[in-house]
Order: sequence, then structure tokens, then C-alpha cells
Amino acid sequence: MLQLKFGLKRAATERPAFVMGIVNATPDSFYAESRGGVERALQLIREGADILDIGGESTRPGYTPVSVEEEVSRIIPVIQAVRRESSIPISVDTTKLEVFKEAFAAGADIWNDVTALSGAKKNNGEDEKSSDGTAASFGEPSRESALFIAKTGVSVILMHTGQAEVNEVSDFLGQRAVFCLANGVTSDKIILDPGIGFGKTREQNLNLIKAPLSICAGRYPVLMALSRKRCIGDMTGRPAEERLAGTLAANMISVQNGAKIIRVHDVSSTIDTLNVMKNLR
Repeated sequence: MLQLKFGLKRAATERPAFVMGIVNATPDSFYAESRGGVERALQLIREGADILDIGGESTRPGYTPVSVEEEVSRIIPVIQAVRRESSIPISVDTTKLEVFKEAFAAGADIWNDVTALSGAKKNNGEDEKSSDGTAASFGEPSRESALFIAKTGVSVILMHTGQAEVNEVSDFLGQRAVFCLANGVTSDKIILDPGIGFGKTREQNLNLIKAPLSICAGRYPVLMALSRKRCIGDMTGRPAEERLAGTLAANMISVQNGAKIIRVHDVSSTIDTLNVMKNLR
């Protein structure tokens, strides 16, 4: 039985990993089927998602930045509608503390921040490079953000961005985890994301998919977010719309190697795959 804490909620599954379903309340996310709001969120719950990840600003290459007000207007109605129907843990994908404060008030449990609390999105998302090729180019992490996480008891997903080998990703995320701990965040509220597709080479992506337990020596749960990304297309030669099989295979490898959460567009198919893995162990 796999057990983790998401915010103040304890969750358990007999499958080898938790399934986080993607809800993009945006008009421009790279995979069109993930776009939607309340209807998509409720459908993913019916399919069996363990967690929802709701985003109101795309991180795709060439994304259009949106204001705090616009981002809030996109995600809050979705969170409120989900909360009327379900107690499922809700993650919010945002780089802005102001947005997450509103999301928390509406019922969110997890802050999913691609800048690892730096708050300044200089990287445009999948397969884009930051100025010096590392996540550190985002600048120093925000103490205000860490203190808010500690005060409210929410969980935080810290992501690495930029070109880096497995040991460099581990070092960076370890430093960000230590920063959180120093500001009162408890270790059971920290989740690490190696940032598949965010500025990394093909080889770096593949090595990270195979090495979740090498990230901070397995001290924190690792989330793998590779669903339908370009690295899957590089291996299969297929566009995003045809990358389900490749995504399922890559996620299976990552789970076998220690990933505890997989962030996906296709919840039902992913659960089927995990159920087969569970029964063949």
C-alpha cells in the first residue's frame, strides 16, 4: 500500500503510483484534449484520478502570459465546482503566490510550481532553455512563498528546469527542499519533479525517466510529468495526439524505478496500466 500526504489529507492506493489528472483551464496548452474546465475535472474524477492538477496559464513554448486576475478567473470556478462534488486532493499549477493564495482559499491542497518557488517564469516551458541552461537562472527562492506553505500545511511540488544531468537535478532540488525545511515546511509536504521536457536534452530526459530514486536518494516522493511530451515524440515519431502508448510505456518504466506520482492526460488508460503492473509484481 502506497501512502502519501497531500496537504492535510492522507491518501493511499494499492496501485504502484498515484495518478494526477491534468486539467488545463487554458486555451493554448500543447495537448488540446487536456483543455477544459469543470466538465473535464469531473470526468477525470469519474475515471479514477487520485489527484487533479489545475492550471490557468500554459507553460508550452511560446505561451501567452496572463495576469493574476485572468489566471484566478480561470481556475477558481473549477476548484469550487470540484469541491462541491469531491474531496479529491487538488493541485494548482502556477508560478504566482498571489494566484495560489486564492486557490488555497477555494480548496486547493498542493502548489505545483515549475519555478521551484522562484516565482519568475523566464522559461517558456517544454524544451525551452533558460538563460544559462539551469533552473538556478530563475533566481533565489521566495521566503514568503515557503512561509505560506508552512503556515497553511499545503504540499509543494518543486520542479527543475534547464539542461542538467541526474546528479545536477538532484542537487538543485535537494537545495530547494532544504530551503523549504529551513522555513518551516515539513518533509512530508515536499514532492520533487525532475522537469522532463523543460529545457533538457533527449538523453537527459531519458536518464531522468529511468532514475527517480537517484533524485535526493529517494528521500522525497518524485512526480513524473512526461505525458505526451516531445521526448515521447522523439522516441516514437508521433505527434502529441498519438503519443498515448509511448507515454504509458515511459510512465511504466519510471514507476518501476521509483516514481510515486505520475501526471497524465489519460487517466483511465494509466490506471489500467498500473493495475496490470500491480498484478504482475
